[in-house]
Amino acid sequence: MIETTFKRKSISGVRTMETKFIKNQFDNLLNCQYERISETNLKVILPVQSLYLNTVGVVNGGIISLLADLAMGNTCETFEVENNCQSVVTVDLKTTYLKGAKGELLIADAHLIKKGKTLNHLDCFIYNDHNELVAKATGIFANLSMSQD
Repeated sequence: MIETTFKRKSISGVRTMETKFIKNQFDNLLNCQYERISETNLKVILPVQSLYLNTVGVVNGGIISLLADLAMGNTCETFEVENNCQSVVTVDLKTTYLKGAKGELLIADAHLIKKGKTLNHLDCFIYNDHNELVAKATGIFANLSMSQD
């Protein structure tokens, strides 16, 4: 389902742009908040729940990778409104973990580096609520309408 959030002040106090994103099943589980910063930059805020922690008390790497994937996929802002579904899919995702992720929130800061006819290249930085970099990710996303020709 495609959702739209209108221009408003974000949690961080930064003025955000109109944001379109795909509301998927993981959003119900994760309770993410989306903030469009620019046409090529989107932030996704994830409230950390105890369910996300591994046995050493830090956020599981799979949750961090999923957060980066959601942020980068929605940064592309390519949606098929008539079909009410996403029009990009992940074809490559690499996540590097730099520090154990602890705290109340994780913030994914995704940037569209190159938008292509068939592939989009993105970077994403994941921060904890103390603005410490805990992971970084790169992703390549295929445009479905182009890749299915």
